[in-house]
Amino acid sequence: MLAARLYGPGRLTVEEIETPRIGENEVLVKVTAAAVCGTDLRMYRNGYAGVDESHPRVLGHEFGGIIAQVGKNVECFAEGMEVALAPNIGCGACERCIAGNGHLCDAYTAFGINIDGAFAEYVKVPERAVKSGNLMAVPKGLSAEDVALNEPLSCAYNGALQCRIVPGDFVVIFGAGAVGLFHAKLAKTFGAAKVIITDLSQHRLDLCKSIEPEIVTYRGAELRAFVMDMTGGKGADVCVIACPSPDVQRDSLELMAYGGRVNFFGGLPKDMQIVPLNTNLIHYRQLIITGTTRASISHFKKTLEFISEGLIDLKGMVTARFGIRDIARAFEQAENLTGLKNVIAF
Repeated sequence: MLAARLYGPGRLTVEEIETPRIGENEVLVKVTAAAVCGTDLRMYRNGYAGVDESHPRVLGHEFGGIIAQVGKNVECFAEGMEVALAPNIGCGACERCIAGNGHLCDAYTAFGINIDGAFAEYVKVPERAVKSGNLMAVPKGLSAEDVALNEPLSCAYNGALQCRIVPGDFVVIFGAGAVGLFHAKLAKTFGAAKVIITDLSQHRLDLCKSIEPEIVTYRGAELRAFVMDMTGGKGADVCVIACPSPDVQRDSLELMAYGGRVNFFGGLPKDMQIVPLNTNLIHYRQLIITGTTRASISHFKKTLEFISEGLIDLKGMVTARFGIRDIARAFEQAENLTGLKNVIAF
C-alpha cells in the first residue's frame, strides 16, 4: 500500500509498504478520507519521540474508512461497513479510563501519534481499540470527509463542555482556523447570543464569515474596546483560545465578565509555556480558567450524532483535497494557513 511516513523533522516520505496483517481480534480499515491536523504539522516540523530513520511513523489521526477485513473473533463488525475511529486508546484499567476519559490516560496510544495512522491506504485497528469502542459504525448519511472532520469537532466539544456555555452567553474565540470555527458552531448550537472570532488572518476570518454568517469577526488592536461595545460593557462570558499564543492567554483575562470562563484550548510550544497572568483578575472577577485536550470516545460519538442530526453543518469546511502522493502540498497549504481543512482523499 501507499503510505506517508515520517522519518524525522521535515522528512515525510510517500512510499509503498506492506499492507498491515491483522490478527484474529483485529480489524483492517481501508481509509477513504483523512484530514491534516495541527498535530501532524507539529510532528512534521519538530519530529516526535521514538520516530527516526529506523522507526518511521505513518501520520494521520482524523479519518474515516470502510472495513476491509475482520479477524475471526471480532463481533459486531463486518467487511464493507463504513466506520469512524476515535483515535485515542486508553489502557482500560486506570482511574481515568474507568471514568470514560481514556484520552487522558498516562499510557494512551493514538493513531498517527505513537502507532501508525491514516495517511495510508489501510490502517490496522488493534484489539484494544476494538474492545474499547474506538471503532464504530458511521451514522447513515455521513460522508467519509464528515467522519474525518468529526475528530477535531469532538475536541472542540470537550472544550465547550468545560466552558459550560448557556443560552445568552457572549463568546469570544481566538483563532479562525477549523477548530475555532467548530467552537463557534458549537457555541451557537448551545444558545450563545453572540459569537466573536478574532484572528490575525483576514483571509481566514472571511472564510469563517462565509460559512457562518451569524458570527462576528474582528481583526485589529482594539479588541477589548470592541468586545465591551458588543456586550454593553459587560465583557465576555466565555473565551476560547484556539491558537498557540501566550500573549493571547495573558490578555484574554481583560476581556472577561464577572464569572467568566476561559478555555486554554491551544497548547503552547515548550519554550513559551510559562505565561504571566494577572491573578487579581481571576480573583476579583471570579473567573474560571480551564484547559482541554483531545476528546473521549463519548465526545466522539456524540458529535457524530450532532452531524448526522443536522445540528452541526460541515459544509464548506473542507477547502482543498489531495491524493496521497500530493500530501506535501496538503501540508504546505496547512502550514501557510490557506483555507481551513485539507483532506487526503483515497
